[in-house]
Amino acid sequence: MQGKTVKILAINPGSTSTKIAVYQEQVCVYLKTIRHAHEELNKFPKVVDEFEFRKKLIFKELTEENVHPGDIDFVIGRGGLTYPLESGVYEVNEKMVAHCREGVQGMHASNLGPMLAYFIAMQVPGCKALVADPVVADELEEIARVTGHPKFSRTSVYHALNQKAIARVHARSVHSRYEDMNLIVAHLGSGVSVGAHKSGRVIDVNNAFDGEGPMSPERSGTLPAGQLIDLCFSGNYSREEVRSMVVGEGGYLAHLGTNDARKIEKMRLQGDAKAQFMEEVLGYQVAKSIGEMATVLEGKVHGILITGGMAYVKYLVHLIKKRVEFIAPVTIYPGEDEMSAMAMNALRVAHGAVKPLVYDK
Repeated sequence: MQGKTVKILAINPGSTSTKIAVYQEQVCVYLKTIRHAHEELNKFPKVVDEFEFRKKLIFKELTEENVHPGDIDFVIGRGGLTYPLESGVYEVNEKMVAHCREGVQGMHASNLGPMLAYFIAMQVPGCKALVADPVVADELEEIARVTGHPKFSRTSVYHALNQKAIARVHARSVHSRYEDMNLIVAHLGSGVSVGAHKSGRVIDVNNAFDGEGPMSPERSGTLPAGQLIDLCFSGNYSREEVRSMVVGEGGYLAHLGTNDARKIEKMRLQGDAKAQFMEEVLGYQVAKSIGEMATVLEGKVHGILITGGMAYVKYLVHLIKKRVEFIAPVTIYPGEDEMSAMAMNALRVAHGAVKPLVYDK
C-alpha cells in the first residue's frame, strides 16, 4: 500500500471488556475499553452468543468518534481457540470463523476476535481481516508434548501475542533480532504463562488456558494429581465446579476472595500477612517455572522478560527477580500492549514485510 496512510482497527475481546483501537500507521488515534457488566453477559448461554451485542457496541463507539468503517484498511482481531497454528499473521477466512463459533478447542472471549474482524471487514470493499500470534500458536518441540502416559499430551495455549511482541521489542532494544536470541518470557495477568523462546520459536510453555503451570489471580495452576483425582470422584462436585476451581475461581480468588492483584498488594501494605504470603507463593511458583525453562534452553539464556498487568506490582517482581537473576539479566515490561502488537502486525502486512498465512485446518 505504497503512498497511502494505512488505517487499522484493532479489536480485543476480553471476558468482561472489549478493547478497540484505531491506528494511522504506527500512531494510535483512538483507544477505548468498553466494560461489560456481568449482568449483561450472563444473558448469553455461550461466549460466541455475545457476537451481536459486542458488534453493536463497537459500531456505536466508532460512530460517536466519527470513525467511518469505510476508511479502514485492515481489521485485526485477537486470535481465538481454533486448531493449533504456527505463530504469525493469518487472514481470517470462513473456516476460522466457523471453528471459533464451534469452539473446537474451547470457548473463550478471544473466539469473538476473528468473528468480529471478519464481519466488519466484509462490510468494506478491499478491507482485510487478520489475526496475529493467536493463543493457540504452537511451536512446541516434540519432546515438550510428551507426558508420562500416551493418552495425554501437552498442548500450547498461552499469551502468544504479548509474549512475542515483548520479545521483539526487547530484541530491538539490545540491537539484535528476535530470531537470534534465547529468551524466557513470563506473562503475569489473570492467567500466567512462562515460555522458552529459542531463535524466534516458543519451544515450551505452560498451557495457561487450562491452568497449567504457576497459579495466577484466578487459576489454580498445576495441582497434585492424586488429590485432584480423589476430588473428581468424591461425588461432591460436578465437572463444571471442578473446572471452575482450576480456571476462573482458583489462585488468589480462592485463597483471598479477590482476583484483583492491586487490591492484594494494598492488603499487603496494610499488614495483611496472608496477602503477603500468597504474593510470595505466586512469585515462588513463577520463578520455579522460569528455572524450568532455563533448563529447556540448556542454560543459554540471553534475557528474562517479565510482562503483563501484574508486572506493575513491584514487590511481586522483586520476589521473582531475586530468585532468577542468576540465570540471565531480568527486564520488566509492565502491562500488555496487545492493541499495539496487533496493529504492528497488520502494518507488517500492509507494508509487505510479511504475507498473511492461510488457515487451512
